[in-house]
Amino acid sequence: MKYCSECGAELIEKECINFGISDGFIPYCPTCGEFRFPKYNVAVSAVIFNPDYSKILLIHQYGRPRNILVAGYVNKGENLSSALIREIKEEVNLGVKFYEFNESEYYDGSNTLICNFIVQAENEKFSLSQEVDGAEWFDVSIAKKVIYKGGLAEKFLNLAILKVSKVML
Repeated sequence: MKYCSECGAELIEKECINFGISDGFIPYCPTCGEFRFPKYNVAVSAVIFNPDYSKILLIHQYGRPRNILVAGYVNKGENLSSALIREIKEEVNLGVKFYEFNESEYYDGSNTLICNFIVQAENEKFSLSQEVDGAEWFDVSIAKKVIYKGGLAEKFLNLAILKVSKVML
């Protein structure tokens, strides 16, 4: 962000101090006298396990044969939990029995903070929406091999498997 979204003036970097603690250098509009914090999108993604945590559901979307996670944007006014449950229902029509936060990561490609969750599905009976080209349950060890490599989905999946395996021991 180089220019103020309110007045169009060129922004400068200025240290932002709140309650005596520095928030770092933030774009500042000298004309408006206001900090202009960066704006970005927020999305949720899910490592969906079956009820006994032995399988993971991976999907294909957008005509690509990549095994990825269910994901979607958080709508204005929606919290992360509601967005998570809605996206899973919309894309694969599964109920959620349990979920917990896994990890988050900023993705520069779409200017999005992605918040990932570990999800236990109520059952394995999914049905696809028009948003999803295909889906399949994979044994956990196979899911690690077939997930799209090099992306956040792989990172989130591996971390979720590690966390679940520690709890199951």
